Amino acid sequence: MHNFLRNTAEKILKQSDSLRELVVVLPNRRAGLFFTQHLGALIDQPTWMPEVKTIEDVFYDFAGKRPADDLTLIFELYRVYGELHPEPETFDRFFFWGEMILKDFNDVDQFMADPDKLYHHLAEIKELESDLSFLTDSQIELIRQFWNSFITQDKKHQEKFLKFWQLLKPLYRVFQASLEVSGLAYSGKLYRQVAEKLNTIQKPNKKYLFVGFNAFTKTEEVLIKHFIKEFGAEIYWDVDAYYTLDGNQEAGLFFREYRRDAILGPTFPEELPEMIQEKSANIKTYATPLKVNQANLVGSLLEQIPQEERLEETVVILPDEQLLFPVLHSLPERIDQVNVTMGYPVKNAPVYAFLEAVLEMQRFIKLENGEAYFYHQPIKNLLSSTYLKSVNPTFCKQVLGEIQAMNKVYIPKADLQKGGKIFELIFQKLEADQLFPYLSSLMQELAELLQEDMLQRNYLFQCFKQLTRLRDTFEQQEQLGIEREFFIRLFRQVFQEVKLPFEGEPLRGLQVMGVLESRNLDFRRVIICNMNEDSFPPSAGLNSMIPFTIRRAFGLPVQEQNDAIYAYTFYRLLHAAEEVHMIYTTAADQGKAGEKSRYIQQMEVELNQEVAEEVIYVPIDQKSTAAIQIEKVPAILQTMERYLVGESGHSETAFSPSALNVYLDCHLKFYLQYIAGISEKEEVSEEIDAGVFGNLAHYSLENLYAGFVQRKNRTQIEKEDIAELQKNWIFPAVEKAIRDFYHLEEEADTKLNGQLAIARDVIQRYVEQVLEYDASTAPFRLVSLEKEKKYQTGLKILTPTGTREVMLRGIIDRVDELNGVIRLIDYKSGGDQKTFPDLEALFDRSLEKRNKAAMQTLFYGLIYQGTHPENTAPLKPAIFNLKEVFKDNFDPYLYQKEGRKAGVEVMDYKTYDQDFQAKLKGLLEEIYNPEVPFDQTEVLKKCEYCPYKEICGR
Repeated sequence: MHNFLRNTAEKILKQSDSLRELVVVLPNRRAGLFFTQHLGALIDQPTWMPEVKTIEDVFYDFAGKRPADDLTLIFELYRVYGELHPEPETFDRFFFWGEMILKDFNDVDQFMADPDKLYHHLAEIKELESDLSFLTDSQIELIRQFWNSFITQDKKHQEKFLKFWQLLKPLYRVFQASLEVSGLAYSGKLYRQVAEKLNTIQKPNKKYLFVGFNAFTKTEEVLIKHFIKEFGAEIYWDVDAYYTLDGNQEAGLFFREYRRDAILGPTFPEELPEMIQEKSANIKTYATPLKVNQANLVGSLLEQIPQEERLEETVVILPDEQLLFPVLHSLPERIDQVNVTMGYPVKNAPVYAFLEAVLEMQRFIKLENGEAYFYHQPIKNLLSSTYLKSVNPTFCKQVLGEIQAMNKVYIPKADLQKGGKIFELIFQKLEADQLFPYLSSLMQELAELLQEDMLQRNYLFQCFKQLTRLRDTFEQQEQLGIEREFFIRLFRQVFQEVKLPFEGEPLRGLQVMGVLESRNLDFRRVIICNMNEDSFPPSAGLNSMIPFTIRRAFGLPVQEQNDAIYAYTFYRLLHAAEEVHMIYTTAADQGKAGEKSRYIQQMEVELNQEVAEEVIYVPIDQKSTAAIQIEKVPAILQTMERYLVGESGHSETAFSPSALNVYLDCHLKFYLQYIAGISEKEEVSEEIDAGVFGNLAHYSLENLYAGFVQRKNRTQIEKEDIAELQKNWIFPAVEKAIRDFYHLEEEADTKLNGQLAIARDVIQRYVEQVLEYDASTAPFRLVSLEKEKKYQTGLKILTPTGTREVMLRGIIDRVDELNGVIRLIDYKSGGDQKTFPDLEALFDRSLEKRNKAAMQTLFYGLIYQGTHPENTAPLKPAIFNLKEVFKDNFDPYLYQKEGRKAGVEVMDYKTYDQDFQAKLKGLLEEIYNPEVPFDQTEVLKKCEYCPYKEICGR
């Protein structure tokens, strides 16, 4: 098998009398490691090895220093910027485009562009772009309509805009002088210093060999050409005729340019190798539906490796680092040695997510009377994390339960700090200058908790190192303050670049690499994941303040060069490969289309060989979801005994009208909610939705009349009583309802704002309008209010165990007596209808708009009469729709009405009692009938907002 580094080592060994007199320069350290291994395997007797370096080492050695870190350099850049600009931005706002300026400065120096000319032209271009004086108003308007970003600005904004671009030229010059004084440098500056002073470098006493390079920066090209011309250095090219001789092949872009160079041209071999065309590797592509399916496919491909074959000859290339762990988890059991050359991003680690959540919590703290209150969402995330649950699971469960049960939107600090030491450390309000020591202490505390989890401790250690570096850098900048929001953004940006390096034996086992780590390395079997356009090659453009035209004119890299580098990295993997497996995803992911890479398309056209493709699919059952039926087995019937009266004369629970309405809507929903006991997921409600609004209105009306009865010690309500209630007691009743619902202390200074304040005012208007209607019907006598009394009665039905009594129970919002008639009043916040055609329609489950409210109020008549069998007064159901109380013709009573016929008012429930009981008895007997399963409704409209639809697949 062809192996470039081994072949090069063999040539060097044959051509050199003394390896000790050589310096071998390679693009990266990994290539150097493999080169040394091959050279060592070829040597059959003790000898001095050559010096192996990277190109970076060469430049930094000649420069006599190494570059400072980016954050320190940006601080220095900002200091210079502040001296030049009369009205400088804050460091917070400067940082994020300061990074871009620094990167551009690095490119300018790496490619030895003239900074004065470049930034002079840039300023002129920006001046032309902002100067619209030569256009008429109508022309400017037409341009603005065509190109939205082409918008006129006032003179002050134009001048500020231009001043920034004109500042870049002096900023570059003063920044260079400042770095000279401080002794700092960025890599491009060091490269340029070396390249511009090559004539001062004395001839080295060792011969330099440059191995495996493809794309030089200008400074690298100048240095290498100088070494070749003046010091007799040599170059060993890792090249193939396939992409070099084809003028359209982007992979050979740089090689074609170098072959035309007077100095570099003669270093190329007279006849270029033709490995790709001659070898005809077995190439296959795979289309997978989802990204994670690629990991399973990699595992199955590795299973096919013959037992006798060395794993070192197989490489898995991962353009997307997120696939690393899925691939590692999918490896066959027999692969016990893996060398991972790519670091895993700390940002994907659970411990980083925890630290980020802690910082996010700081953004949503409010102060009331000097006490800190924490917003519920980040608190729930933190209390649900394994780190806090492992310390005090009981406390976490208790607080989470209280947040849910009491609908706490904000939680006081004191309540959260009761969990223990780490809870006291986490839940505190911080000022900006406390963030560094706070996070440092928290990381040390977490390290104690993670004694047994070495992987998480390693992640934490990388975070701690980065935090310490950040803190040291900031401490050197005493003149700069730091805001909390900026700290959080900086924390995210800096830590997203931190990677956890994997330790292992780099020369043994299966090789798992990123794209660029594979340079100069050759493998028999190549498996490349994520061969999607926008992933390999990546789509990310150059993040620069210098536009494309100027970059190209001054020889700075543009996207074309980046594409050429990735193309070469791909094609050189084919130099030695006998098997190539390329996997791409057909589904869009994170905004990237599921399109195969252009490299696959090119190979299919250019290689003159058939590239087989296999579509990998995940078997799915395309049949319609089977209907769900829960048979009433003995265990379920036993559970339903709870609703039946036992030997003691009591039942454990009872059927409510809500439960029966649920059964009529969907038998399965009834089973899940009332038999299986699967509750709906509860969430903290910050918004005043219909349910919350209805509850607050109910409580307010109950508080209003209950308070009256308590104060006056009588239940008779006169018209003048209502006038007093309207004048003095509506506001306290609504306030008490809000306090009770949100579990606020009675003496607490309740400050309502936003939606709650609006809802309070709206509820007051509704309550006042209800009182207006009550005033028109007064006097009346209150019989009971919602919380005072539960009405219940029994109903004999036929069950599998014989005739049994089933218990029925309900809570009636308000019962009063008006002119000798008992009114059974139900408050509704929706738009419930008050008409029904007949009793049959109230029990017809096939109706999409069955009148549940009418059925419920008639049910109230049944249980009231059952609770008071001695009653002879008429029982009149009524529905107070709050949405209708403002109408002049508001009428709360039920009507039996068919079609367009005149409706008949329901004057007394007792006229319907016999038929209603018969219908209800039939319904309850069906519930207990073992032959009737709990099945799904056929009316799919009822499934739209059902909380159980994910269970039944509707």
